[in-house]
Amino acid sequence: MLLAIDVGNTNTVFSIWDGSHFLATWRASTEHQRTADQYYVWLSTLMEIQKIDADITEVIVSATVPRVVFNLRVLADRYFNTRPLVVGKPDCALPVDVRVDAGTNVGPDRLVNTVAGYDRHGGDLIIVDFGTATTFDVVDVDGAYVGGVIAPGVNLSLQALHEAAAALPHVDVTMPATVVGTNTVACMQSGVFWGYVGLVREICTRIRAERDRPMKIVATGGLAPLFEQGASLFDVYQDDLTMHGLTVINAFNRGRK
Repeated sequence: MLLAIDVGNTNTVFSIWDGSHFLATWRASTEHQRTADQYYVWLSTLMEIQKIDADITEVIVSATVPRVVFNLRVLADRYFNTRPLVVGKPDCALPVDVRVDAGTNVGPDRLVNTVAGYDRHGGDLIIVDFGTATTFDVVDVDGAYVGGVIAPGVNLSLQALHEAAAALPHVDVTMPATVVGTNTVACMQSGVFWGYVGLVREICTRIRAERDRPMKIVATGGLAPLFEQGASLFDVYQDDLTMHGLTVINAFNRGRK
């Protein structure tokens, strides 16, 4: 079985894939100090609680936080007796091309989402990922990653607003009852919610115009369903897009050996 690990700036997701579906998915805060032994105790405890008897023989990692990778390599080697694939490393091939400026390093999460989107929907995609940053990835007709857009994440924007303006509280992201707020919290929620609806719509509109072709918009990330309430922003939402991409990349590399 495959252990797929997606390390984000805020959270790390672990999923066990049996070849046809995910048996379980767990999330933990991303901490570079966490050791391989701590990872294993945490994982094995959760597997025992959920009565999951999985013989993990393969591990694949996508990490936007490079310092975490070493201990995940040790986890795979020490406890699962396998050498993990790490997306972005030379020994981890991709089933799609990456066509960007020479010397540009593309985040592994964006490459994984590109692979997943193309596998599920074909080419000509805009993949919107609501993470620590809000990213827009453009997938060409042949599945190649050809660039994108990076904007501040929703929670990051709220945090910056709270920290930079002493009089403004920290608020949760939600769809406000009205656009015009009658108190500070409602005003902030409206600004963030409708501001991001406008941001997503405008960027996708401009990408489509620049590419001059129909493009399907695929959304992922925990906040995507919230923003879909405000307008028809996406053609499809898939919360497991990144993990699916990891299974596709793993199968592609194992098949090459």
